[in-house]
Amino acid sequence: MAEKKSKLVEIKTKPTVASVEDFINNVPDEQKRKDSFVLMEMMKKATGEEPVLWSNSIIGFGNKRYKSPTTGREVDWLLIGFSPRKANLSLYLMMDIKAQAATLQKLGKHKTGVGCLYINTLEDIDLKVLKGMIEAALKRK
Repeated sequence: MAEKKSKLVEIKTKPTVASVEDFINNVPDEQKRKDSFVLMEMMKKATGEEPVLWSNSIIGFGNKRYKSPTTGREVDWLLIGFSPRKANLSLYLMMDIKAQAATLQKLGKHKTGVGCLYINTLEDIDLKVLKGMIEAALKRK
């Protein structure tokens, strides 16, 4: 079978020059604001990268071109990031979350999606376990 040609796809979610701190300071929920600053510092320290606001709601660190093995399409995306959503904090660790089953059992109260980790507050989880997950996600660069 012939190899599929790669094609860079333009997506709606892109890095902006907007202030990450202003964005976080405008999060209505006080606990989510506090947790967002903790997550920002944790991810900043782990990546050595400055946070960037992607579109209008995702705080991302680093940049990587991902290629779909099935379609061959490529997108530029963040290495790791998070978003203080109304319902919860959504963490984008860009890893196979289901493969982290043993680690997730130690994490604390959370939910998972296809590639996302959802937590209500940082008080609900073990921050050392989360730090380990962030480091594991970055090793996949």
